Amino acid sequence: MIRQLTLEKHLQRYSETVTQGLAVAAAVDAIAVAAVEIAELTGRGALSETSGLATGRNSDGDLQRDLDVQADAILRRCLGKLPIAAFASEEMREVEIGAREARICVAIDPLDGSSNIDINMTVGTIFSILPAPDDLDLAFAQRGTAQLAAGFVTYGPQTSLVLTLGDGVDIFTFDRAAGCFRLARRGVRIPDTADEFAINASNRRHWDPPVRAFIDECLAGADGPASRDFNMRWIGSLVAEAYRILTRGGVFLYPSDARPGYGDGRLRLVYEAHPIAFIVEQAGGVASTGRERILDLAAHSLHQRVPLIMGSSGEVRRVEQLHCDPLPAVSAPLFAQRGFFRL
Repeated sequence: MIRQLTLEKHLQRYSETVTQGLAVAAAVDAIAVAAVEIAELTGRGALSETSGLATGRNSDGDLQRDLDVQADAILRRCLGKLPIAAFASEEMREVEIGAREARICVAIDPLDGSSNIDINMTVGTIFSILPAPDDLDLAFAQRGTAQLAAGFVTYGPQTSLVLTLGDGVDIFTFDRAAGCFRLARRGVRIPDTADEFAINASNRRHWDPPVRAFIDECLAGADGPASRDFNMRWIGSLVAEAYRILTRGGVFLYPSDARPGYGDGRLRLVYEAHPIAFIVEQAGGVASTGRERILDLAAHSLHQRVPLIMGSSGEVRRVEQLHCDPLPAVSAPLFAQRGFFRL
């Protein structure tokens, strides 16, 4: 049975077959150890000394909660025991240079979706592991294709670690009784077509025409060009959205839009879009800005933002096609003048 395979054994096998495998395996193991502690912290909710309330803003201007800070500290402590050439976190202003002789660099989003913690919504940790370049100032200026491994942990009904080591995607779930992560799903594959889409529809008036056109096609359902009905989902937690897409397909859109501060998208390339895109592609899906492959991009700054459209290949390719082709006039079935929200 696959559930007899633990994360520890999986990483041991990997470390014996890949050049930088030992360093990568040690980093993933350290993140898994930290994840168990973070899961306990988030799981206690209001019973813990951590309130989950905003305590200020991080270096990139986003609201920072005490849970963000504590999750960051836990991951730093666990990863700090390892030789890591360069380390980056959403909660850090700049890259931290470590052991210059080390072979890997690690970037993390310590607690993705923390704004949802007070409503008991799934949150998580995202990580990216890269080879250490000769010039460590360029550690996180590498293209997403350079990643050696990537993953994320979800803290919800289950604590699950989604992992790619560059050879497919596996999901390990924490076995509380045994105190270890066990393989729950091997070789996860995203279906080529989907009947679910996820987007914050309240921002429709700010979207570019190609995004509006795609969502209008989804809303048209079986009567539109897609010739099938869709359901809409929106959680607002990237790890939860990605987990749903990995397990049952779908498409997620967090596009750029016309609002101040959203012209380049909102998700961070280095420690959000790059690792999630690597996972999605390894599972047979597609991750794009709408015009470019996410993994082909290289960051110019640590906290660079980017649009992210990911999921089932058929739907993401359709969004790309709409960005490339001239658009005819489109009337929205739900939001148009004769729709439910008639003006």
